[in-house]
Amino acid sequence: MDRVRLGLVGLGNIGTLHLRNIEHMDVVELAAVCDIIPEKAKAVSERYNCPGYTDSDAMLADHVCDAVLIGTPHYFHTTIGIAAFESGHHVLVEKPISVHKADCERLIAAHEGTDLVFGAMFNQRTDPSYLKIKQLVDDGELGQFLRINWIITTWFRTQAYYDSGGWRATWAGEGGGVLLNQCPHNLDLLQWICGMPTVVHGFCGIGKRHTIEVEDEVTAYMEYPGGCTGVFITTTGEAPGTNRFEIAGDKGKLVYEGGTITLTRNKVPAGEFLRTSPESFARPPTLVETFTFEDQGRQHTGILENFCDAILTGAPLLAPGEEGIHSVELGNAMLYSSLIGRPVPVPIDGAAYESKLRELVAGSSFVKEATERTETDMGKSFG
Repeated sequence: MDRVRLGLVGLGNIGTLHLRNIEHMDVVELAAVCDIIPEKAKAVSERYNCPGYTDSDAMLADHVCDAVLIGTPHYFHTTIGIAAFESGHHVLVEKPISVHKADCERLIAAHEGTDLVFGAMFNQRTDPSYLKIKQLVDDGELGQFLRINWIITTWFRTQAYYDSGGWRATWAGEGGGVLLNQCPHNLDLLQWICGMPTVVHGFCGIGKRHTIEVEDEVTAYMEYPGGCTGVFITTTGEAPGTNRFEIAGDKGKLVYEGGTITLTRNKVPAGEFLRTSPESFARPPTLVETFTFEDQGRQHTGILENFCDAILTGAPLLAPGEEGIHSVELGNAMLYSSLIGRPVPVPIDGAAYESKLRELVAGSSFVKEATERTETDMGKSFG
């Protein structure tokens, strides 16, 4: 096999982006498409000369593809992914891999014990800026972490965006708001680079800036092993917004903003200097380096190509599907803490959060009129 036969499930905004990318890729063949809207499935299948389905179970049962790429509304990531593993298909799932931790565990359990490839579409892991940040951290350039801060408020969305689909920004249809839809990449990068916190205290505004029933504004305080603290701030209701990622360590500080990484090194670690300097107001001498990159990497194409290479040659995955649980759990912790009004330990109780989410779904009285739209590229606003 020199090409992977791929079935694409979900032909909305992100599915359309994947279709455009597949047109220019040598390692993948579009073998089938699936969408619950018959007209959409028919139009895309005719354009790409491949079978079209309105039922993913039927597509899987026909074994017309080796692997599936799941780009549906979030709750279906789990159920379709499990069905794909059970029918012997490799799986690449869009972010988030599931709505909540318990569903992540179910999806991961379905993959365990198989020789199938399981990948997550964390395309920001191909961005050379974030790769450089991770390399600097992993190499110990910052020393022991003291403070982490990410302000990511460039996710502005109008009310028309939320009205564009009946499932959007509802507990039953989406399972959450900005944390689950816009921020999975940020949360994945945060945990990928800095690790997971041990305590999260979240403060979420539910429908604070829009007429929706889920969170559209978040401030979260986090505690990490070793005494480091962190703050994560996001919203879809602020313009022009800020994207500033900052890590302060004993050996210096890293700031990523405006496409530039600024690394300020302490020539003497801060902890050592504060104990040994005889001067009251002195600071460690510093050395500043900057790093800039001309592009943002191969993004979705890079993850899909790597997924295919893992199937064809056994290449290691850039974004293993199992790692997707961490960003989901981090977002769940922020929202759960806010809902119950107190800090929560991490790992969180997945069953307790699932129960709370079910309670929100059952108690929802939110109704909106929605018009389905497919022309918007949701990836354009990533900071």
